[in-house]
Amino acid sequence: MKKNTNQITKEPAAYSKRWSALFLLCTAQFVVIMDTSIIGVALPAIQADLGYTQSGLQWIFNAYVIMLGGFLLLGGRLSDLFGARKVFMWGFAILSGASLLAGVAWSEAALNIGRGLQGLGSAFIAPAALTLVLAKFTDPKELNKALGFWGASSAAGGSAGVFLGGAITEWLSWHWIFLINIPIGLAVLFFSRGLLFKGSIQKGKVDVAGAVLATVALVLAVYAIVSAEHAGWASLQTIGLLGLSLVLLLIFLVLQKQKSEPLVPLSIFKVPNLLAGNLVMALLAASWIPLWFFLNLYLQQTLHYSAFYSGLALLPMTVAIMFLMVGVTGKLVAKFGFKANLIAGLVALTASLVLFSTIPADGSFVVHVLPASLLGALGMSLTYIPGTIASMSGARPEETGLASGLVNTSYQVGSALGLAIIVAISSASTNTAKLTGATDIVALNTGFQTAFFAAATVCILAAILAAFSIKTLRS
Repeated sequence: MKKNTNQITKEPAAYSKRWSALFLLCTAQFVVIMDTSIIGVALPAIQADLGYTQSGLQWIFNAYVIMLGGFLLLGGRLSDLFGARKVFMWGFAILSGASLLAGVAWSEAALNIGRGLQGLGSAFIAPAALTLVLAKFTDPKELNKALGFWGASSAAGGSAGVFLGGAITEWLSWHWIFLINIPIGLAVLFFSRGLLFKGSIQKGKVDVAGAVLATVALVLAVYAIVSAEHAGWASLQTIGLLGLSLVLLLIFLVLQKQKSEPLVPLSIFKVPNLLAGNLVMALLAASWIPLWFFLNLYLQQTLHYSAFYSGLALLPMTVAIMFLMVGVTGKLVAKFGFKANLIAGLVALTASLVLFSTIPADGSFVVHVLPASLLGALGMSLTYIPGTIASMSGARPEETGLASGLVNTSYQVGSALGLAIIVAISSASTNTAKLTGATDIVALNTGFQTAFFAAATVCILAAILAAFSIKTLRS
């Protein structure tokens, strides 16, 4: 029988290597997400060695996230055209080489370029890996379980990155937070051909110009937000950059509508739940990433934990997320559906952020951090997988690469823009508190409290959107 090359060829559920392949794919997702967080506690050491300014440090994070978010759609499109396994391996080859450059970086420019190329490699890895997961598990029960492992690896990568970054920086040097990717990347490349399904190969063109245009628009928007604290929100620079970003985004959409083979066929947004699901995932990231970011700062700058002990303090949350996503979430989705779990998770995460917004400057880990972090773990566990399922629930098999790219793009863009906005809000709150005579530590903590409350506001908006816009689809 002739194979249909216009869709993903699914493997039989009894495929003997599918769980080993899943472990490999989850490892890849762990690395992609870990690379967004592992640099946090190493920033002071990097600044001392390479001479970054305080404001320039943020680009070690932003260079990665912006390139990842900006090129995820291209990665999804390439996955559909050339086969998911091939694009997955391309991504790891780029990531490994970029990690070497970042690890031996001799200047700000070298490190920023290395981080940007890491993001580009990850942009190829993430959508291809999710496409492979969906292709390997065709039984709904197994798919829910597989997505549980997938979601756990994502959440664990974000939290574990903080712990690993602290341990590696303290015991080795900051260079190794990048160099650690090289042996992992080589191992993944070695096992990929034997474990991963090749996937479909389609005929078509690649809209590289569209990907670049979307990425430049995102870079300008993020730069405008992160520099607004110094330039002023009403300044010509901020308004001009945001305006230019919006113009480029509109040009991107117009060109996508006119192209015969666009990077993002606008018709895909007619797929049930795709638009609403992606908006929910963006808002989830815009609340979850600030939770992780400011909780780490609170532990180190307010409670004066070392980098290593700050990472240890986040382990209960990491372990809870992994346990719940692997052992519980899939069963709850099978019983109650993705919408109910999505809403419940967003409400729980909102409650966690509200609790964090009340943490005092002389807080206790056991009283103020542990309960709220475990509630946040429950919320994230109930939200991430159902949000992913909702976003892709109406996509046809030949659209899964693009749909997975959109989901990942929404999450990464949400994290970049959400963090930039909430950092600006937090800084303004801290400065206001100082003007009223608060001590430095109290003013700093006031900024943290404001950040958590702002993230809670974003999260409850996501819950409202999910309640009224996500539909339960009948198979």
